[in-house]
Amino acid sequence: MNYSTRIFLGILVVIATSIILIPERSSAYTGEKIKSLDIPGMYPTGMTFDGEHIWLSDRKEKKIFCIDPGSGKVVRSIPTPGYWPTGLTWDGKYLWAADIKGGLPLSENYQGVIYKLDPSNGYILHTIQAPSPDPRGLAWDGKYLWCADNRADKIIQFDADDGTTIMEFKSPSSDPRGLTFDGNYLWVSDRIRDEIYMVEPENGTVLIITNAPGKFTLGLCFDGNYLWAVDTEKDQVFQLSIRDNDLFRRYNERNAVVNYTHEITNFGPGKILTADIYLAIPQNRSSQLINDIKHSNEFTDVLTDASGQECAHFNFKDVKAGETREGDMITNASIYEIRYFIFPDQVGSLSDIPQDIKDKYLLNDEKYQLDHQVIQVALKACLGDESNPYWIARNIYQHLIENMYYEMVGGWNTAPTVLERGNGSCSEYTFVFISMCRAAGLPARYVGSVVVRGDDHSMDDVFHRWAEVYLPNYGWVPVDPSGGDHAWPRDQANYFGHLDNRFLITTENAGGSEFLGWTYNSNAHFTTEPKTFVVSDHYADWKPSPKK
Repeated sequence: MNYSTRIFLGILVVIATSIILIPERSSAYTGEKIKSLDIPGMYPTGMTFDGEHIWLSDRKEKKIFCIDPGSGKVVRSIPTPGYWPTGLTWDGKYLWAADIKGGLPLSENYQGVIYKLDPSNGYILHTIQAPSPDPRGLAWDGKYLWCADNRADKIIQFDADDGTTIMEFKSPSSDPRGLTFDGNYLWVSDRIRDEIYMVEPENGTVLIITNAPGKFTLGLCFDGNYLWAVDTEKDQVFQLSIRDNDLFRRYNERNAVVNYTHEITNFGPGKILTADIYLAIPQNRSSQLINDIKHSNEFTDVLTDASGQECAHFNFKDVKAGETREGDMITNASIYEIRYFIFPDQVGSLSDIPQDIKDKYLLNDEKYQLDHQVIQVALKACLGDESNPYWIARNIYQHLIENMYYEMVGGWNTAPTVLERGNGSCSEYTFVFISMCRAAGLPARYVGSVVVRGDDHSMDDVFHRWAEVYLPNYGWVPVDPSGGDHAWPRDQANYFGHLDNRFLITTENAGGSEFLGWTYNSNAHFTTEPKTFVVSDHYADWKPSPKK
């Protein structure tokens, strides 16, 4: 079977697999719009669900509307307790409403107040000072109230009796507005980012990022099955899917032709006796479809390493001083942004991981040194007795964010050296992350890529590498520990289970390939006569292409 035939058959396999995995609805992902309803009033703020109806407060109307979620019709309404209503929640019997100006119609008088209301008539049953001056979203977790404060950039849990703060953590991003609790997780909307986040209530970790249904999404509520969001620009409430069929969403298609070149130049004075260039052959993946691969120069053969990575092999002999030889690969690909929706409670256990995955991706090696004291001490510090594969990976990821910073210092050191030093390149971050995951019993590998640098038509000679971890029930998930080094929890989460459409992935490896070594994209080996100076270089040129 020739190389072109293998590529064609690979595409057929991906297409067939995609057909098999298509759920009943062609689009099903966390945050998908199920339906929308028009709302009364034009300035909605807080929203909650009482088990039968949606309640929606309106700042201009000074009313709280009770709405039928099936038809959108107003069942009845009650007055707001003050003049600047924001958050709204339901505790199983009563409504709770937040007011950011102490119940008074005064500009710049941010004195947050929380009211307990009788839903039958709007009578105020209890009043407490909010734990922060600017409470926006409001939620009830069965015992305590929560509020989102967009000035303090905090999510705060507090006592409903007297407003005592129980705990607080940094908001996912800079403008939190809507807030609700689904029985396990908090959901927070951000008006500036136009996103909605699923947040772990114990520590504020952002677990899922999805797009908001509009540009000015404020209130959120949960009805037991679906998330609801109200958008004040569209004057609509949206029913959104949460736990649906798709494990990830693939979107923002980029069609590109990528010409990757690896060349060696002999500056003499002697000859290059033999030269071998290996180009990693990109494969179909969840984030990319390979439409076509061509080579300007005929390769010698295709070789496969122990990790299953195919390489186009170019062999040259007797290269004289002043001569250049190159191997190139012209790839026409459709590349997508991809975002995983991972619910930690739906991730299987370590024992659910297939044995063949463990055999290949738990191996120790010279770059990893799983048993090194530095690795073992760091594992104890960040994992404790954690056994959930998601939290193993996520805690290791957070540990690197908190204890390392990005710096290209030249060369690649071993995982313990990099971790102890506290800085490294993308490759070194990746080695540390893989080492710690494997030492904890979680299979991990690396992928390497060429990258769009700014314009669609661009050149890349820097490249990028990151890790993937195997999460039972989800499969291989991208994790970029060097990319996640940001202050906002949302930006940290953006590099765990998410890829932009800037990357053509060429390499997938456990490490120490017999052809690529510890490099990715390509590698070269050569033998020379004495005192012969050889330069090896590699780069990728991107151009947009029509869809194929």
